[in-house]
Amino acid sequence: MSRFVFPPKAVPAIPVQGRIELFPVHRIYCVGRNFADHAREMGAPVERGSPVFFTKPADAVLPSGGSQPYPSATSELHYEVELVVALGRDAAGVIAREDAPRHVFGHAVGLDLTRRDLQAAAKAKGLPWDVAKAFDRSAPISAIVPVEEAWPAADALLWLEVNGERRQQARLSDMIFSVADILHELSLRFELRAGDLVFMGTPAGVGALQHGDRWLAGLDGLAAFSGRIA
Repeated sequence: MSRFVFPPKAVPAIPVQGRIELFPVHRIYCVGRNFADHAREMGAPVERGSPVFFTKPADAVLPSGGSQPYPSATSELHYEVELVVALGRDAAGVIAREDAPRHVFGHAVGLDLTRRDLQAAAKAKGLPWDVAKAFDRSAPISAIVPVEEAWPAADALLWLEVNGERRQQARLSDMIFSVADILHELSLRFELRAGDLVFMGTPAGVGALQHGDRWLAGLDGLAAFSGRIA
């Protein structure tokens, strides 16, 4: 007899390039304002300081993109293309910057979809804006590329096209905080575990997606994937 009052849902999981095994998702951490040009376009100060973090639920992932219904409660669904870092081992306390690569299982490309009107309303009132970020299917993501197959170049180009038009692009070298910086800072605040995903922030050029729009996201030398708003 089951010890659960109802059958538990399946663990959210993402395909791994070249393997039959799936990557089980534990938590999703996101980095805000990690590209100076995007911080400026959002009216935020550009400063080194401490990174800005927020989270999404693990089941917000939409593996391999595909077709997605336009989300409820918004009329301003915005795209934000990002490098995603997938952790493959538990952290034993704080991760030193020099030890950060040992915790990385692989990388992917993802979208941090945002209900921008809800975020703006929450910001205006000084309220948390989880409702703008942590909704269903708000984290489309490509298959994960293991580090044994490829590691993103330091200056690799991250980009997004909507209906064939380039909307976002930037070099990873433009990030304010590196992957090692972010894993170190996250580990000061959370117990990082295998299965965690870290969305590393988006460059300038964010904008709205409309019904029927098709998008293509990629990181040169690593991965690309596509989807559409149904």
